[in-house]
Amino acid sequence: MKKILLVDDEEGIQLLYQEEFQDAGYEVISAFTGEEALEKFKSESPDLVILDIQMPGMNGIEVLRQMKMISPQLPIILSTAYHEYKQDLSAWASDEYIVKSPDLQKLKEAIRKYLG
Repeated sequence: MKKILLVDDEEGIQLLYQEEFQDAGYEVISAFTGEEALEKFKSESPDLVILDIQMPGMNGIEVLRQMKMISPQLPIILSTAYHEYKQDLSAWASDEYIVKSPDLQKLKEAIRKYLG
């Protein structure tokens, strides 16, 4: 079973994504902060990361940078409510940039693209 590390500080988003992706057959590991995400990234060896940008403490761009230094080939999807980060050169290190929406179709398509 493919493993997704889901990083978002909003509990509602966590619950929605977790239910959707578990129903699709993925194992989902959750983290609410960047620091927690890096710990779980190292201990759980996920196949894909869905990463929010705006979080308390370490933001998603810094987490992305550190994860890519450790595992450059790992697919990381930035999922954020903010369009403006797409212009940030640091966000370009992600494999996908998806603006959060109640319709999860784009996110699901991106996951299938990388995990099959």
